[in-house]
Amino acid sequence: MSWFNRVRNSLPFVAKRSTDETLWIKCKGCGEMIFASDYADNLYVCPRCEHHGRIGADTRIAILMDEGFDLLPQPEVKEDPLKFRDSKRYTDRLKAARANNPHRDAFTVASGAIDGQPAVMGVQDFHFMGGSMGMAVGQAFCDGAAEALRRKCGYIVVTAAGGARMQEGILSLMQMPKATVMVRKLRQAGLPYIVLLTDPTTGGVTASYAMLGDVQIAEPGALIGFAGQRVIQETIREQLPEGFQRAEYLHEHGMVDRVVNRHDLKGELAMMLRYMRGSKAA
Repeated sequence: MSWFNRVRNSLPFVAKRSTDETLWIKCKGCGEMIFASDYADNLYVCPRCEHHGRIGADTRIAILMDEGFDLLPQPEVKEDPLKFRDSKRYTDRLKAARANNPHRDAFTVASGAIDGQPAVMGVQDFHFMGGSMGMAVGQAFCDGAAEALRRKCGYIVVTAAGGARMQEGILSLMQMPKATVMVRKLRQAGLPYIVLLTDPTTGGVTASYAMLGDVQIAEPGALIGFAGQRVIQETIREQLPEGFQRAEYLHEHGMVDRVVNRHDLKGELAMMLRYMRGSKAA
C-alpha cells in the first residue's frame, strides 16, 4: 500500500473505497474470480463450477426457513470445565471465536416452518472453532430435539464439524450418546429426523447424530467421513479411490440418500416433511 493510501485509510471522515477483497471472491473449486454480490445472490454457490461454499448458521437458516422463525436461547453450560490450556487458554479461544460470530457457540436452533411445513432446525457453524462438538453443542442439539417433540414436528439438523472439541475432553465425547438418546426419542414419537450433511462433516459428529437420520441428504462435493484420508491410507496401506469421502461417492455406496444442490434444498426438505408427517416409528 502506498504512503498516500495508508494516510487516506487512517482518516475516519474519509469514505473507504471498496477493495478487490470486498468486490471479488476466488472460488475454491475452479479458482475463478467472482463478484462477491453475484456469489451471495447465488446462495454462495459458484455460478461456473457449482462449488458450494461454506456458510454460517444465520445464512443457512435464512435460506431454508420461512420468515418468522424464532431462535431458541443458547444453552448455558459450564465453560472450561477442565481448565484446559495449550498454546492459549480455552477461555481465550472462546472469546476470540465469539468476537467473530453472532452466537455463543457452534450450534444454533431455529423453530418455524419450511414452505409451510412445521419444523425445528439445528445448524452447526464451521466458522465457530471448526464447528467442534462440546457441551454447548450437545445441549443445543438436545434442546432442538425437545422443541421438535413439544411441537410434534420434524427435526432437521445441518452438520458441519471437525469433530469433538478437544478442550473439553471426555465431556465432549459424552455428547455423542446424549444426542443419540434424543434421536431415539424422536423416532419413538414417529417424528422425522432429517440430516443435511455439509462440508465438512467429520469426527465424532459423523460417528453420532450426523449418521442417524431417517433421511441423509448431502450438498454436492461435501467432505464426509470419520478419520482423515491420510490416516486411513497409512492404516490400511492402500491408495484410496478418487473422490473418497465426498458426497457423491457416499451416495454411490449407499451411505447418503440424496445429493441435493443448495438451490433445491428448501423444496426438497419441505417435500420430505410433507411425506413423513404423521408417520409412526417401525
